[in-house]
Amino acid sequence: MVQIILISLRMTIVTLVLTAGVYPALVTAAAQLLFPHAANGSLVRDGGGNVVGSELIGQHFASDAYFQPRPSAAGADGWDAAASSGSNLGPTSKALRDRAVQAVAALREANPQATGDVPGELVTASGSGLDPHLSPAAALWQAPRVAAAREVGVERVRALIEAQIEGRTFGLLGEPRVNVLLLNLALDRQMPRK
Repeated sequence: MVQIILISLRMTIVTLVLTAGVYPALVTAAAQLLFPHAANGSLVRDGGGNVVGSELIGQHFASDAYFQPRPSAAGADGWDAAASSGSNLGPTSKALRDRAVQAVAALREANPQATGDVPGELVTASGSGLDPHLSPAAALWQAPRVAAAREVGVERVRALIEAQIEGRTFGLLGEPRVNVLLLNLALDRQMPRK
């Protein structure tokens, strides 16, 4: 019986060392070697080298001179990365419908020159509440407001959006999208606010 217990203990220790030590160390080393930017959080820096966010985590932009991301249900006030989640409100929820109606009215008021229907993603939160991307249509819908706030032609802003569109992953996965943080940083570089 003692011999069986010793074999079990040795197997437990070897398994623990391999799965909790060696394997994570090898994976971390490979990630740092092959994909250092992604392995370190896909951090985004401004012109001064300061970290301003991550390509993977959305953040709120309040000014009319910036593109607004999807709404966030993460945390009490939204945009809380420690409380990443959706709203858990279903399609028949009156609370969700009321919130969507209010959001559409607020977006129409903030974007008086925008034409067409308000894109649905500007009204509804993503599953994580921290989606960093918008569809090109949702970004283009906001272009007149951003152009007016920055006192530039709307065509310049539209051209910037077009330049920031990321295609489908591997040419077939997902949909074309625009990273809101990267788009807003490009705005600051190319069309500084007056």
